[in-house]
This record gives sequence, structure tokens and C-alpha cells, in this order.
Amino acid sequence: MYNMKRASTLRSPIIKVLTCCFFASIAVGCFGTKSLTRSSAGKVSLSTGAPFNQGEGSFQVHPFKEQATGPGMVFIEGGMTTVGIIAEPSLHDPEPYVKRDASVASFYISEAPVTNLDYNEYVFDLKTNATEEEYNKALPDQEVWRRTLAFNDDLVKNYFRSPGFNYYPVVGVSWEQANAYCDWRTHAVNKVLAQKAGQEYNPEEENTALVEMGITVAGYRLLTELEWERAARSMSPQKGSVLKANQRTYAWDGLSLRGKEGKFRGKLLAHFKRGPGNYKGVPGENSSNGATCSVYDYPPTDEGVYIGHGNVREWVYDLYRPVSPQDVEDFNPVRRDGALDLQEGYHSDNPLIDNKARVVKGCSWKDCGYWLQISTRRYNDQEASDAVTGFRCAMTSVGGGTR
Repeated sequence: MYNMKRASTLRSPIIKVLTCCFFASIAVGCFGTKSLTRSSAGKVSLSTGAPFNQGEGSFQVHPFKEQATGPGMVFIEGGMTTVGIIAEPSLHDPEPYVKRDASVASFYISEAPVTNLDYNEYVFDLKTNATEEEYNKALPDQEVWRRTLAFNDDLVKNYFRSPGFNYYPVVGVSWEQANAYCDWRTHAVNKVLAQKAGQEYNPEEENTALVEMGITVAGYRLLTELEWERAARSMSPQKGSVLKANQRTYAWDGLSLRGKEGKFRGKLLAHFKRGPGNYKGVPGENSSNGATCSVYDYPPTDEGVYIGHGNVREWVYDLYRPVSPQDVEDFNPVRRDGALDLQEGYHSDNPLIDNKARVVKGCSWKDCGYWLQISTRRYNDQEASDAVTGFRCAMTSVGGGTR
């Protein structure tokens, strides 16, 4: 016999669902949420029901298409990576053997280090539009090439200016000069983007209206140390799950420094010092015209970034402390000041570093292969410059909704 009470009980949740759907459809019709996407907020407010964009004096909501980044920037999806030494540390390395997981938010990174051509555009603009003092302060120190017992005179004269070195990494630039370049690039790119949109841009103002319209970039800056490592490890979607369990030691698969396929089959994958007196290999073996080489001479990572293949070390934002891997937070970690500086927490052979010591990442043309390991880290005074250190720009991802 048909159970009327049970049938009523079964229909009850169905009726509730249909009722909710009915009223939801009414809400869509009244408030315009049907058109909601990551690029459109609809025509009316979901908070008040008031209409958007009704002329001067009304609340203006601008659609989001994609983040403005400027040329040469590569998107790096955030995720987990490892902080600290992964491979076996050197016996002479003062770093404590610390390793732990941390996560970084998504960001953008320059596909290559800042080149002589890039930096020449910067100093040209300063020479044209800034004071002589600002221009002279920005010039890279090419005396870093001069050595008493070596003939590098031609590099002193030509490395920064000659078009033959256009795509070689700029060197002789301090951490402070690198930050000044990032600030200049922010304003230079914003000016171009504003002009294309038919808007005016004033570098002396906040330009809030342009920010709300999504026209200007979030701002160029130096990478944090963990961002540099995340980009070098290149956890592409295809390899991400594998790398989470087995983080890369180098910016490529495996522990060999030579390629396994393509034009780099059997050849070295990085530009570093092979041994005493051997900086470039024999003629025809990954050789270059100078101490450094073009930023595009070696293969990029899976995500298209030319990083982690020697050539020059790179300045990053972080203040250096030996124990940073165990001190910093586990989401977007960075050390910006002397917080938690307790003398007893440091390695006995490494004194407390001062607040001008900045982290330097990567390997250079003058370093042995040990420094090709992504987790290795060194430091230099933020006012110092040399012939082995360059830099690149980064930019924070400002969201854009879900996929």
C-alpha cells in the first residue's frame, strides 16, 4: 500500500530545493548576477541593489580583463616549495642545515636578468629628464672589471655601452641601484600604459583612478628569496606533483650538469667556472665572447624563465641572516629587518650580519658548479657592486578571481 506520509517526507527536500532555485532565479533577474564572471561585476550591487556606472557621481566599477604587467614578464603560479638546503651542504658552508616547506603566492618575474640594453634605456631617460646627480648615481660601476694582474681593460670601456653586449646582463649595480631601477621601470611602463588608454599619468601622485581602472602595473620590485627559488625550480603543472615530493636541486631535471636531449645533448646546461683557469670550456663548448654571456644562451625553465643557469648571481630583496630558513614565516616568507636577531641562534663560525647585508642567489661565471644548486645562498653589502652580480624584476599578482 502506498505510504502517503513517506511520500510527503521524500517530496519535502525536493520542494525545498526547487523553492530555493525559484527564488534564486528571481534574485538573478532583479540584481543581474547572471552576468557575474571574474571580468564583470554585473550592473548592480549585490550588497545594496544600487546600480553601477550611472554617470558622474555614481559608483564606478571597472571590468577586469587581465593584469597589466608590461613586456617580458612571465606568470609564476604560487605553491609550495622548500626553504633551506636540499642537497648535501658544503663542509665550508656556514649555513645551518635547515629544510622546511613554505608557500608563496602567485607572482610575475622578468624572463631574464636586466640586460645592458635595458639599463642603458634607464640611464638615457635619466640623462634626458632627471638631474645630473641622479644620472651619475644610477650609472653602473664598470671599474669592477679592472684587475691589476689581468687584462680586462676593453671590458671596462665596452661592456656596458657596446651593442655587442646588449643582451648580456648588466653588472656593477648595487642592491640600492637595482631597487631604483625597479621604481623607474614602474613609472616608465605606467606612463606608456596610460597613454595607450588615453589617460594622464603623474609619477609624483598615487594615480588612484588609474589603479581602479586596472590600467597601471602593481609595481616592479626585486624578487624575494623564496620567489627566486620557486621560479628556478619551475614547478610546471605537468611536473608539479612530482616536484612536491622530490624538489629539484638545479633548474632542470636530474643531478647532471649536462643536457640529455636537443641541442644541449651532452653539453653543459649552465655558464660557470669549470675548474682552475677554465671559465668557458674549450672552443665550441658553450663558449662565450666575454666573462658573462647572453642571458638567452642557455635553455629556459619549463615556465620560460632564464634563471638558475649561471652567468651572474642575482640580488633579491631579503636581508641576509644565516638562520632565515628556520625563522621566517611559512607563507610568503621574507626577512626585511633584524627581527628575531638573537646572537645565540647563529652558527658559531658566522657572526651576526649587519642590516646592510642582502641575499644574493645563484651562480656566476666566476663560481664553481656547487653554487648552481638552487638552495645555496650568499650575501653582499647593499651598497657594493661587482662583476658577477646582476638582478631581475618581479611583480605581485593582484588576483583576478578564480579559474
